[in-house]
Parts: sequence; structure tokens; C-alpha cells
Amino acid sequence: MAQKGYRFRKEFADLEGKDRYDMNVKNCRMCGRIFNYVAGPFLCQACRETMEAKFQEVKEYIRSNPGATIPEVSEKCDVDASQIRQWLREERLELAENSAIMLYCESCGAPIRSGKYCEKCKLDTTRGFRDILNQNKPKAPEPLRTDDAKSRMRFL
Repeated sequence: MAQKGYRFRKEFADLEGKDRYDMNVKNCRMCGRIFNYVAGPFLCQACRETMEAKFQEVKEYIRSNPGATIPEVSEKCDVDASQIRQWLREERLELAENSAIMLYCESCGAPIRSGKYCEKCKLDTTRGFRDILNQNKPKAPEPLRTDDAKSRMRFL
């Protein structure tokens, strides 16, 4: 019997080494249950499905009521106003042209329909990154040219 316990401890100790597969266990932010976290928000699978159903409900409500405000949508769909703002910032929802809800670019303050930045600021940021990448690229050395008759390629 003692032999079996020793074997188990040895196998467990081996798992604690570099060959161990990590299980990232978290508590769900909505219901508090423990789940194996993979990626995204700290929500278990059941709560993710519930949130996705709520998202679809909000999306349909905004589509059928284009002039609705965030507090109105929040009340009618029983969703937190901060969650609706998060979906807008994540660009999962987009406001209609004539919407009473307004978002503003986090960089310049221009009114936008979804996301965090206006198109101009997105382009400026992209250009800035592209310029930085092009600056740091090493230049290719120019090939050495010699007009020597000895250095030319010979064909048979």
C-alpha cells in the first residue's frame, strides 16, 4: 500500500516539472463558478452563452428602434448600460446615423458610431507604425561592382 502512495507522489512531482500542462482555473465574474479559462472575458461557458443571447436581443432592439438611448435599451433589454457601451467600443454594435447615442474618439474627440477612434486617428496611427517599421529596417548593402575582366562570370 505504501508503495502505491509513493508512486503517486512521484508521478505528481513529475507533473510539476516542465512537461506539465497548465490548467488556468478562474472564477466566473457573473455567477462565481469555477471554470477552465482559455481566452476572452472571465466568464464560464453558460454565462458566455447568456451574454451572447443578451447581445443579440440588444442588437435587434437597436435595429428596430434606431432613436433609442443607452438607458432606454438598458432598461428594455435588462442589460447594464456599461455592457452596451463596451459592445459599442468593441465594434460589435454600431449606431445608426440618426441615433441619439453619441460616442467620441478617445484621441481627438470627434463623434463616432462605434469603436474607440475615428477613421482619421486610425489612419494616423497606422501611418505612424508603418513609418517606425520602415525606419528600423536595415538597408540592404549595395552589391560590390568591379569591372575587372577576371571577376566576371565565365560560361563554357
